Amino acid sequence: MENKVQLITYIDRFSCRNINELHQQLLREELKPLFSGVHLLPFFYPIDRADAGFDPIDHRKVDPRLGTWEDIKALSRDVDVMADLIVNHVSAESQQFLDYLEKGEKSPYADMFLTYRKIFPQGATDEDLLKIYRPRPGFPFSRFQFKDGAERFVWTTFTSNQIDIDVNSEPGKAYLESILDTFQEAGIRMIRLDAAGYAIKLPGTSCFMIDKTFEFIESLTQKARKRGMNVLVEIHSHYKTQISIAEKVDYIYDFALPVLVLDTLFHKNAANLKKWLRMSPRNAFTVLDTHDGIGIVDVASEQGEPGLIDDQDIDHIVRKIHENSGEQSKKATGAAASNLDLYQVNCTYFNAMGCDENSYLIARAIQFFSPGIPQVYYMGLFAGCNDMKLLEKTNVGRDINRHYYTANEVDESLQKPIVKNLRKLIEFRNTHPAFNGEFEIVEGGNDELKLRWSKGDDFTQLLVELNNMQMSINYSSPNGEQNLDLI
Repeated sequence: MENKVQLITYIDRFSCRNINELHQQLLREELKPLFSGVHLLPFFYPIDRADAGFDPIDHRKVDPRLGTWEDIKALSRDVDVMADLIVNHVSAESQQFLDYLEKGEKSPYADMFLTYRKIFPQGATDEDLLKIYRPRPGFPFSRFQFKDGAERFVWTTFTSNQIDIDVNSEPGKAYLESILDTFQEAGIRMIRLDAAGYAIKLPGTSCFMIDKTFEFIESLTQKARKRGMNVLVEIHSHYKTQISIAEKVDYIYDFALPVLVLDTLFHKNAANLKKWLRMSPRNAFTVLDTHDGIGIVDVASEQGEPGLIDDQDIDHIVRKIHENSGEQSKKATGAAASNLDLYQVNCTYFNAMGCDENSYLIARAIQFFSPGIPQVYYMGLFAGCNDMKLLEKTNVGRDINRHYYTANEVDESLQKPIVKNLRKLIEFRNTHPAFNGEFEIVEGGNDELKLRWSKGDDFTQLLVELNNMQMSINYSSPNGEQNLDLI
């Protein structure tokens, strides 16, 4: 992947009906200079289940409403394409699981799934069950009735429609490798391992990011590399875990950055952000927003281990997000809506900042100057606001940040001054040679942030004065030192 800004989007929520229309959209004059790559959020069959495509019935089939693998291959000729490899689970309506329900242990897919008894053959103690790390309330099991009338508890980390895979079983391995083969044929350059931290279950452990999980991720990464694909691992966890994972994979998300930027701007103090940027993994993709919520666990303490931000300051940040959004984020977070993660606040990043255009532009500049390859979510590209109508319709908290844009809305958004400024920042990030050089935090007080990149005689520097919320960007050019002028 090039060291340029990438787009994260659903195909059908970007004013497009299918892959071909998205292809043409990305090639239009206003968007063509912006993105060298695109992370296509699940386009597998079907895209409109309870988890917006993250519970596919057939992971190896493009939803025919969106197009075909040939359409994906055509897109990959013009931009680098990233796709999700959902390693932890399949749909309860998948052919494999339905065959298991019908034939039980005689099914060729029986070993592909994890029952309570398979993990705990002697039964589990309260301690065993309480050790299991949970992203959502309750225990990770759902009751299923088989055709012969027997009932079993099957492992379901997220929802009862998302059936966990035994990734070490022969049918589990064959299933995942068949997806890799399909991706390779379609010209996909990078895979994002979704929910990989939950893939290994061992009794007596948390079943999350244990040593065997690292081994699994490393093994799968090697298989992807042999097929010409790099791997981006999606893990929400304590920052030290993130640093450890980064040493073993191609790329990792900098999920700490979104909250650290809010901390910096809300508290007018860059100390926590500077501390992180001095040690953050350099093989990272940076984000402020994604199709999920704003992650809190990535900066919080864990089992007595301090986080990147004091827990009381995190509480203030969360309250400030709710306040800035007019309490809309409260309606989409925690127990207020279904299918939600405990460690995330659901809100657009623009709303989280109180729709303050100056603060939002500063946040994006900080992202683009932080080490890593920047990704911009389609809602963030348009400085989108919370979609309360969609939230009310679905009662799925993350839908607050998953608006379906019309063609007119895209055209109108591209004319907004904040979006024009963001486009200018993106083009600058893509083209200035200093971003391929060395990163430096310039010393100064914590009421200011100075980030500098340099390569040979080329340089660029971001200065954010937090007390008056002003920023400036200066850079080298053939005509001498210049300032980046924004509207």
